[in-house]
Amino acid sequence: MIIRKKSYARAGLIGNPSDGYHGKTISFICRNFEAEVVLWESPELEILSARRDHSEFSSLKALREDVGLYGYYGGVRLLKATAKRFYDHCVENGIELEDRNFTLRYKSNVPSQVGMAGSSAIITAALRAMMAFYGVTIPRAVQANLILSVENDELNIPAGLQDRVIQAYEGVVFMDFDRETMEQQGFGNYETLDPKLLPPLYVAYNTNLSEGTEVFHNDIRGRFNRGEKEVVKAMQRWAELAQETRDLLVAGKGSEIGSLLDENFDLRRSLYKIGDGNIRMVETARSVGATAKFTGSGGAIVGTFEDDKMYTALEEKLTPLGLNVIRPIISE
Repeated sequence: MIIRKKSYARAGLIGNPSDGYHGKTISFICRNFEAEVVLWESPELEILSARRDHSEFSSLKALREDVGLYGYYGGVRLLKATAKRFYDHCVENGIELEDRNFTLRYKSNVPSQVGMAGSSAIITAALRAMMAFYGVTIPRAVQANLILSVENDELNIPAGLQDRVIQAYEGVVFMDFDRETMEQQGFGNYETLDPKLLPPLYVAYNTNLSEGTEVFHNDIRGRFNRGEKEVVKAMQRWAELAQETRDLLVAGKGSEIGSLLDENFDLRRSLYKIGDGNIRMVETARSVGATAKFTGSGGAIVGTFEDDKMYTALEEKLTPLGLNVIRPIISE
């Protein structure tokens, strides 16, 4: 029996980065890119490496390019950590696993380190494969927590729940991470929204620009924990923007959300040190009349556009900067 499970890239539509601060966000799946894990039964448990895990290069230049593309860590550590946390979850919840082993292989075309959740896509696909192999059912909200624990607890990667929730639920999801609710039930309130409520959206990304979440999120956590008013108020406003966007979408007023997306980025720019290349992406997109904000932590943007003419203008302006522009595929 061969098991194949997929998970997809995601774009944070609005509200990020408040998801890590008991805020609210809206995210959607981008099926243009996927991570796939293939699992089959075998005598020993084995995790196979993929291209991003290799350690043999044709030259120093090739090594440098590989590090720029994938960083210093590949996907094997993600799979090992996922397997460990899956086993821990089963033990902690009294779930008996059949005594058999498997071989795990993965591949991914999710652009690396550009805020489209490539790492959690690999983890999500691996978790789904192991659940199917052992016949284990885990509620989607709990899956999201489990996936986050792989990154936070096992690998010490700073991350919030947004990516993990949308990859567990797929489609479009409004997420409310209210502190009291989280403490009472262990997860937030997650509302799926009809993708048809969204206005025309584009995503543009450039793998040469990303700083990575570990760098981008630098000291915001510390400033928030210290109660700095500017940071605390920003988190509150990002949550409000997500709520306002959700309400407009449900009311059938999706064409009115663009200004809220712009405000989301402008507020972020006032707090974070953002590289010139990332700012140029946003300003160039806005120069043709589109809206623009980060999909995550830099390297990719998402926004609204009015018509095919404006989309063509986006391509004409952004492509010379080394960006790829796509229309996200949200539904199957």
